[in-house]
Amino acid sequence: MPTILIVEDEAKMRRLLELDLTEDGFTTISAPDAETALKKLHESTPDLVITDLKLPGMSGLEFLEQVKRANEALPVIVMTAFGTVETAVEAMKAGASDYVLKPFSLAEMRLVVHKELDVRHLREENRSLREALKKRHEYPNVVAQSAKMQEVLSTVERVAPTNATVLLGGESGAGKDLIARCIHEKSRRANGPFIKINSTAIPENLLESELFGYEKGAFTGATSSKPGKFELADKGTLFLDEIGDVPPTIQVKLLRVLQEREFERLGGTKTLKVDVRLIAATNRDLREALEQGTFREDLYYRLNVVPIDIAPLRERKEDIPALVQLFLSRFASELNKEITGIAPEAMRMLMEHYWPGNVRELQNVIERGSALSSGPLLNSSDIRIESRTRPAAAGNGFLPEGLTLEQWEDEMIHEALRRANGNKSQAARLLGLSRNALRYRLSKIGIADEQEN
Repeated sequence: MPTILIVEDEAKMRRLLELDLTEDGFTTISAPDAETALKKLHESTPDLVITDLKLPGMSGLEFLEQVKRANEALPVIVMTAFGTVETAVEAMKAGASDYVLKPFSLAEMRLVVHKELDVRHLREENRSLREALKKRHEYPNVVAQSAKMQEVLSTVERVAPTNATVLLGGESGAGKDLIARCIHEKSRRANGPFIKINSTAIPENLLESELFGYEKGAFTGATSSKPGKFELADKGTLFLDEIGDVPPTIQVKLLRVLQEREFERLGGTKTLKVDVRLIAATNRDLREALEQGTFREDLYYRLNVVPIDIAPLRERKEDIPALVQLFLSRFASELNKEITGIAPEAMRMLMEHYWPGNVRELQNVIERGSALSSGPLLNSSDIRIESRTRPAAAGNGFLPEGLTLEQWEDEMIHEALRRANGNKSQAARLLGLSRNALRYRLSKIGIADEQEN
């Protein structure tokens, strides 16, 4: 069984952890201070370290830094008092794997220990990822001819059996929801529910009640109690899409669920316990959101346990032919048409397109082409692709001819709104702007901006 090094200056707490973890099947060694712990690290090879941040002599943070210099892969769980959460965040930045707030239950500590050992096992397996890519991973409805998608599926194979939180990154339409479902179906929770919620599709004032439910009378119109998505996903998986757009007030409640696996319904006082695996997704750079102060650091570190980035379609064009065949087969059956393939010229058009909308855009193009097709092959005349795939710059690579910077910016805003079907939050993401920045630009060009969009 794995060996755990416990560093705690309080003798009773140290002994309590030793007994509980030993009873759970682990081998434990312990030290009352950082200096003794460093000596024991040289004498043995523990699989995980649990350390208090407040230690006599060398601080827990200094001890953590020395541990990470000696063995970067060794997971370290830090213990800290509730009032020093900022110190715990600093420890996470310095390489700590997780933190537990004092006072904590022994069951909570065991849960965190098991999770971190699962993650360590996953990371060790990922060292052999390139070798594993020689074996092709096959999933129904997932096309992975490219090395980048095979790498994604290889990570899915490793992370799915664990309970580790996964953060999926990638542009809109790249297939994050499909990968989230793959993780669920390959997990020990496959027989449980898979609940999906998109934070941008729900008005901000309703998102809290959708996630956590509400009690009768919690607000006007709440004529009965209603469970939220977390309750519905109990013993299963909750897929929270567009996590970067979750408002700060709800980020606090999400952090609590991840840390303590408990919450209260809106307007309720009863604390509810849930067993839910969270998979989050974003098409934003959350590190940039951290710098802007719109996303909590502690929540980011809780979510970013196993990051999986899904490449845009333009970076894995070798997947396009197989995707085309998959969609052709599906839509030929739905439309009751005898479409068996695609003409070379039509395929060339698809291979040369930039695909700003990724796989979702390709699917729409094939569906439209299948509906228009009158023969056994999808021809170039059946393919309708928006000609303006990228901004048309002048020959010198500068502004389009005849446009000022302000005119070009206005045109790009109109184009983003059109592509997002009027959804202003989606348009802001396409433009790489914050929601407030887009709101300001819309006011300049005289476009009304409703808050719920």
